[in-house]
Amino acid sequence: MTEVPLPIKNLQVKYKQLFINNEFVDAVGGKTFEVLNPSNGEVICKVAEAEEADVNKAVDAACEAFKRDSAWRTMDASDRGLLLFRLADLLEKHRVELATLESMDNGKPYHIAYMADLALCIKCIRYYAGWADKNHGKTLPVDGNFFCYTRHEPVGVCAQIIPWNFPLLMACWKLGPALSMGNTVVLKSAEQTPLSILFTASLIKQAGFPPGVVNILSGFGPSCGAPLAKHPKCDKVAFTGSTEVGTLIQGYAAGNMKRVTLECGGKSPVIVLKDADLDKAVDICHLALFFNHGQCCIAGSRIYVEAPIYEKFVAKAKQKAASLKLGDPLDKSTDQGPQVDLDQFKKILELIESGKKEGACLETGGKQFGEKGYYIEPTVFSDVKDHMRIAKEEIFGPVMQIFKFETLDEVIDRANESMYGLGAGVITDDHTRAIKISNALRAGTVYVNCYNVFDTRAPFGGFKMSGIGRELGEYALENYTEVKTVYNAM
Repeated sequence: MTEVPLPIKNLQVKYKQLFINNEFVDAVGGKTFEVLNPSNGEVICKVAEAEEADVNKAVDAACEAFKRDSAWRTMDASDRGLLLFRLADLLEKHRVELATLESMDNGKPYHIAYMADLALCIKCIRYYAGWADKNHGKTLPVDGNFFCYTRHEPVGVCAQIIPWNFPLLMACWKLGPALSMGNTVVLKSAEQTPLSILFTASLIKQAGFPPGVVNILSGFGPSCGAPLAKHPKCDKVAFTGSTEVGTLIQGYAAGNMKRVTLECGGKSPVIVLKDADLDKAVDICHLALFFNHGQCCIAGSRIYVEAPIYEKFVAKAKQKAASLKLGDPLDKSTDQGPQVDLDQFKKILELIESGKKEGACLETGGKQFGEKGYYIEPTVFSDVKDHMRIAKEEIFGPVMQIFKFETLDEVIDRANESMYGLGAGVITDDHTRAIKISNALRAGTVYVNCYNVFDTRAPFGGFKMSGIGRELGEYALENYTEVKTVYNAM
């Protein structure tokens, strides 16, 4: 296993301004806002607060960079790839600093940020660097005396709105395919977690991307995200976040029929059959829910366990959850850090209370941990019923809900009875049943005897109200290209 270097203690934040046209600038209105450390509630720093005037400025820069005769538009596709390879190398060079920043304003353990988030960021950018000169059109054998071919052209100016749970990774998921295909970007970070993305802006400039190709704004949804999603000069919007906001984004985009990709919420079921190895099943379900403190859109938060092994599963899941160590995210022994902010902290605790009131059995946890910071004890509920709020609403926190089922058809129907369809899991030693269940589940990703496997080559996205379109893999390139057909009379 790779040795994780120590984080940078007392790291001073270098980049706090907006990044527009390859320059760090103050907001037009001069506003700033505080970025908090969720482990203690203290202010890390203040960063520039973008509003509509800043959005307009950034979009204008992106439009200028996308002009037909610009350095970016006339650049060879292979050279675009080289710029992305350089960016990946710079992310690797500054991996410790970026992982430290990610831990500081998000609260995730540093060793997770280093080994998971940053590793996946680097792989993602390198993957799409390789695609820059390999996505192309076709010649078509049409009727008549015509030479017909298609071209894959960039969509144009892309608005990208990033969540707070995997700030830099979600930025890379969107920047990679957009830049590989020759688009320009205006990216808005989440107000809770702007630091790693602003640092990455400096690396984008250092890598040699022309001015205006990537512009990065820090700000709030109503005053920055909404004007960006509505902007008439943006040709596409990509959003990762809650389903509630995703529906707003879709409406905003309708004004000029922007291309839209949405990766939204989830309430993913994991089905554990009685033939499964019990200890392995508990470990998989634990990872499915408690990874990233439960702040994961695909979290396996509905655990359906077949009746004969239900009681033993609950006892082991309770024991494993209670063993997690909460503490300083920069401490290598920490398993779980704080939730991202006070609002999320309060929401999770309120939903825990609703579970208790509606009759679910609280096996462990259920309250604040410590006296400062937004820590919540790892929580496990058993005897959960499908009508309860904790069974239906996305909690986005360290709260496991365990249900009992009797038959295969019953559990498939119950698993699909959700407005979400992002992910699902099946744990069994019977591969015939695993295939039957995975085919029947209405979800964008189904894990069999594993969970939370992410690879840049494999598409990611959801059914139903979990989103529109797919990120990652070759499929993501479709989101950032227009297909043009050309007929040439011979």
